[in-house]
Amino acid sequence: MASFAPIKAKMEAEGIATSAISAFESTFSSLVSGNTGMIPESTISPSPDLVEADSINVELNAELLKETVVLKLNGGLGTGMGLDKAKSLLKVKGDDTFLDFTAKQVTKMREDFGFNVKFMLMNSFSTTEDTLAFFEEKYPNIRAEEGLEMIQNKVPKLDATTLLPATCETDTSNEWCPPGHGDLYAALVGSGRLDALIADGYKYMFVSNSDNLGATLDMKILTHFATTGSSFMMECCVRTENDKKGGHLAVRKSDSQLILRESAMCVDEDEAAFQDISKHRFFNTNNLWIRLDKLKEIIDKFGGFIPLPMIINNKTVDPKDDSSQKVVQLETAMGAAIECFAGASAIVVNRTRFAPVKKCDDLILLRSDAYIINSDFIPILNPACGGKAPVISLDSKKYKLVNKLEEATVGGIPSLVNCKRLTVKGLVRMSKKTSFVGDVSIVNKSDEAKFVPTGEVKDASLDLTEAVGLGPLKPTIVSTAPIDGQKPGTSGLRKKTKLFMGENYLNNFVQAAFDAVKSSGTDFSEGSLLIGGDGRYYNDVAIQTIIKMGIANGVTRFWVGKDGLLSTPGVSAIIRERGPVWQKAFGAFILTASHNPGGPEEDFGIKYNCENGGPAPDSLTDAMYKNTTTIKEFKICNDFPVIDIATVGSTTIKSADGSSEVSVEVIDTTEESVKLLKTIFDFDAIKSLLDRPDFSMIYDSMHGVNGPYAKAVFVDELGQDESCNMNAVPKDDFNGGHADPNLTYAKELVAKMGLNKSGDKIDVGDAKIPSFGAAADGDADRNMILGTQFFVTPSDSLAIIAAYADTIPFFKAQGGLKGVARSMPTSGAVDLVAKDLNFDLFETPTGWKYFGNLMDSKALFGGKDYTPFICGEESFGTGSNHIREKDGIWAVLAWLSILASENTDSSKPLVTVEDIVTKHWGKYGRNYYCRWDFEGVTSAGGNAMMDKMRGETEANTGKVVGKYTIATADDFTYVDPVDGSVAKKQGIRFLMSGGSRIIFRLSGTAGSGATVRMYIEQYEPENISMTVSESLADLITVALDLCDIKTFCGTETPTVIT
Repeated sequence: MASFAPIKAKMEAEGIATSAISAFESTFSSLVSGNTGMIPESTISPSPDLVEADSINVELNAELLKETVVLKLNGGLGTGMGLDKAKSLLKVKGDDTFLDFTAKQVTKMREDFGFNVKFMLMNSFSTTEDTLAFFEEKYPNIRAEEGLEMIQNKVPKLDATTLLPATCETDTSNEWCPPGHGDLYAALVGSGRLDALIADGYKYMFVSNSDNLGATLDMKILTHFATTGSSFMMECCVRTENDKKGGHLAVRKSDSQLILRESAMCVDEDEAAFQDISKHRFFNTNNLWIRLDKLKEIIDKFGGFIPLPMIINNKTVDPKDDSSQKVVQLETAMGAAIECFAGASAIVVNRTRFAPVKKCDDLILLRSDAYIINSDFIPILNPACGGKAPVISLDSKKYKLVNKLEEATVGGIPSLVNCKRLTVKGLVRMSKKTSFVGDVSIVNKSDEAKFVPTGEVKDASLDLTEAVGLGPLKPTIVSTAPIDGQKPGTSGLRKKTKLFMGENYLNNFVQAAFDAVKSSGTDFSEGSLLIGGDGRYYNDVAIQTIIKMGIANGVTRFWVGKDGLLSTPGVSAIIRERGPVWQKAFGAFILTASHNPGGPEEDFGIKYNCENGGPAPDSLTDAMYKNTTTIKEFKICNDFPVIDIATVGSTTIKSADGSSEVSVEVIDTTEESVKLLKTIFDFDAIKSLLDRPDFSMIYDSMHGVNGPYAKAVFVDELGQDESCNMNAVPKDDFNGGHADPNLTYAKELVAKMGLNKSGDKIDVGDAKIPSFGAAADGDADRNMILGTQFFVTPSDSLAIIAAYADTIPFFKAQGGLKGVARSMPTSGAVDLVAKDLNFDLFETPTGWKYFGNLMDSKALFGGKDYTPFICGEESFGTGSNHIREKDGIWAVLAWLSILASENTDSSKPLVTVEDIVTKHWGKYGRNYYCRWDFEGVTSAGGNAMMDKMRGETEANTGKVVGKYTIATADDFTYVDPVDGSVAKKQGIRFLMSGGSRIIFRLSGTAGSGATVRMYIEQYEPENISMTVSESLADLITVALDLCDIKTFCGTETPTVIT
């Protein structure tokens, strides 16, 4: 006989409550003893007549409310309907979810009763996070209530052959499953809630499923339950044809005890009797009334648990992989406890108290006009239905999953209020313009979803098999398989171009992204999808692919940058600024690998930005990656024509059947960004500076997407000669260069500005050096700022912009700057400004999304307003809250604004970039700083080096190295002050007692291999005239010794120094 010992050990190691372990041991013992869990028809009798709730005549006792707790079961994911988050978050009527209705019902109940009736949720390990986040955002008062949540236990899945705990190497969470809602009792005990409730004077509990919106606290039923002295009472409804497969009430012949028989407890030969609604007349609604003191007595009697009948479910360990290990899942039903309570009873209630959603048949009915919402926020049958709900029978093979139903009803939910029966076989597309009347059946034997005619469809049998389909808008389902390594980083997915060009590589990721975005609640049929990129090789092909896949996934409107060109900050601006409102972008695909080289032998990238204009958060990119690991198919409209993206204008393509259309609008690349920038900066003041005879500038776009923006701003708006822009024509390989704006790769600009790649001055002979120089990277979100033979570090640039923020109208008009933030590796120069000017200051991990959270603290999270806000990274990224990306041209205009403010009198000598920086150092001191990049190292070597330093943090703290003492050595962890999320392993830090720092990060933004980044910083309050190399020489020696990079990566020579 199989042993429970290894199961118990696994549960104990997971910290499962003793009560849950005991309950599962009872169920397991039943299994191994040969108990099948079946209840033969021969052992039961039909239930006798029951009291009908409508006939109850009692004097209502409001005092009972003080002793009553209402609990909703909310542990289900709805996996049977294809959901992967709390089922209760599914929209069921308009924009309201099950939980919306629950919250509104609780609030209304309390208002009606004039008493704060206690409310609880039993969540599962799978639903707790989503559920609490939902209440935090929408119903914070309920979220704040003490004892709101109780967590359902989890139990191991068992190997179907050995009955040992099952294993799943790909996802260990698959090794566990909920034990069914029968776990209510063990969870009450294990959490201590049962004892606490009894101690607080609670005597009665009303329990129901979160997907049953008809189950609310009824004073008449509560009073009846209390006055009859019943220990347990089940609400039942009279079975109809729609209910014949659900569990029913019966009487066990051996002891005349009321019992519940579920479908899983019925042997095949008894199926006809099980479904005989004239014999077994009552089914369990799962609305239960429990005497808590009696429950406590039973639990104590059995040593800490309540013995419930076993339900066996045969599954696979990975629910999405039918070929994975066969397992047994043991469950129990809470209604089955009726057989454990002496004096248990049942009553018959009206169908209004039972409105669950178990299948898509139920969902379309509830979403339709056949149901209306009453003043108590309860869905009730529309009176126009004549007291009888339509019978809905959708093809169970085609519409088992919610996403399939939503594809079929993307045009809206048809009217069902006058329908008696609707039967659908095959794939169809319906709309709100159709009204079904009487008895309607629809058949489609083709493999393409066909459109149901609009207007009234009355007592008809429609065969749509030969009907005209979608034509160019017809989606094709293409089989595929997961491809390793499609995990997006902080800036999307970047790999070699040839890998993206491989079979299904791009398709897989795009489909995974669409699925994740749709699951997050985005409606693709509303608004626009924006697409553009930095113009690198393969962008043109990828854009057409995304359009075709977008249509297949339900997108009806696209905005595409002319020639496929849109900068990353430009995308954010368009999402946030471009209208009209009904067309606003719900998100964007940006095709860029940023500063990485482009071309067929180089890198390609793709990232998704959300409706706030910022990069997808971790939760969304994690969902994308998870989808890539399980993907089996993608959708694409292969017959959709190629769109001419070289010409601004709109193209509309209609389906062959006239049921739908898709609009693709090619938009001006720069228009929205320029309009926004003109509201931020004083262009007249900047123009006055640029027009000075003693001022000149050069802006290097490095053949990236910035070229058109630089021309639009500096030539078209500010009236400068085109010669101020260099390398301004975008090329798909960046003209063979590396479009990374630093001293190493922007060598043409650096030389023109009189410097070498170390930032040292060089002899340029008689050549005139511009007063101001700047460079942009491939997607135009980064910037480098230079003066005449002078390099401004990104860290100093951030600090100086913050110090001079009031020279920019955007900040001054809003009362001045409020907050600043820097990435952890960025020098502390801006910290000194923040302290001096009393700005809120944040140190975050690398990644613009962390800044975005701070910017949206008030708007999205209801927290403190930190805006106006400036932020930056040492990797040449700077920006503000005008968008949710770093913005290269914004930083250039900010510097020109600063220069303009210092040069208002053209009769005086020009105040230069160097003058401004030197003045700043004189006030705040100088943070000598550099970054060494070791590109192309092996991931294994880089990770081993990081692990070595991570393991030595404790030993290194307090250690003396050279002339420095390590005050703290750690691995940076960030707790987001806005949403509470935690980011770990963000970089190894050596913080010296004098304020100097050494930091190491392993970057994944390169298309291949890995990059070790070493950051060196030394603060000097007074000695500001040293060269960077001499000031940091000793600290660099210490850093190389601490990391031992030569041993792990084979080199001590950086590929790039910035």
